[in-house]
Amino acid sequence: MSSLSPSIRPDRSTLAVGILAALAAALIGSGWQIASRHGVTTSLGPLELAVMRYGIPAMLLWPVWRRTGLFPPGVARGRLALLVLGGGLPFGMVALAGAQWAPAAHMGLLMAASVPLFVAGGAWLALGDRLSGSRICGLALVAVGMAVFGAGAWQALSSSWRGDLLFVVAALLWSAYSLAFRGCGLTPWQGAAVVNLWSALLLLPLLAVWGVPRLLSAPWTDVAWQALGQGVVAGMLGLVAYTAAIARLGVARAALSAALVPLLTALGAAWLLDEPLAPGTLAALALVVPGVALASGALRLPRRSIGCA
Repeated sequence: MSSLSPSIRPDRSTLAVGILAALAAALIGSGWQIASRHGVTTSLGPLELAVMRYGIPAMLLWPVWRRTGLFPPGVARGRLALLVLGGGLPFGMVALAGAQWAPAAHMGLLMAASVPLFVAGGAWLALGDRLSGSRICGLALVAVGMAVFGAGAWQALSSSWRGDLLFVVAALLWSAYSLAFRGCGLTPWQGAAVVNLWSALLLLPLLAVWGVPRLLSAPWTDVAWQALGQGVVAGMLGLVAYTAAIARLGVARAALSAALVPLLTALGAAWLLDEPLAPGTLAALALVVPGVALASGALRLPRRSIGCA
């Protein structure tokens, strides 16, 4: 898939902004994964984190969504549903639930590895995009890396399979968001505002049934840090950074930022959460990181490389 058609190639300033946005999205995404794993394994649960992840940005972005409304003009209802499903509360709840059962390194690796596979498949089926040889090689590396990871987890009789499965589902949802945002006509801020507003509204019936008891009993320091990390940094700035990267680089090149996430998350979780790195995870990372970089379409192998013309 060519990430940008010739008619919309960015100039240097647009390209620079897109690259910075993609790097910011990678750092924020990794930080969110580590913070989420810490939150759901200590004093808070997925629903409490979701309230901060979507409720706080919805309040901060009210000047934006007040102008766009619940149904932005020019955005088809089906596309809007995909934006909310893939970038909003359903995605967040699936990922946060998975973090209860699997380490942060699994979250970073499986989500980063699955997104390029799903994006490539979705773009091929829905948009007719074709894959270059380099991208095919990258996707193959990703697939082998996931197989190595799965074999290692199976041999270790890991009990994290429930979380791992949910991370793959979350990646599928995020891929739908990535594809739906391309050409939707919304700016990054508008996209973030609409997604967070709808997510906050979807939270209301859940709160009416279950409430957020841990939000009241958790230490205030935990709540404050998660409110900053989930609500301001991930919920608002992270979504804006990623959608800005898509708008300026295209889906494929923006997805290049995902290559950094599994490595940053694994190292950060080992340092901050004392989560050990299994040999199978390290071997999978060695395959997935370059695989994601190639699968994004932003990098190309030399034409003489075997099988990668």
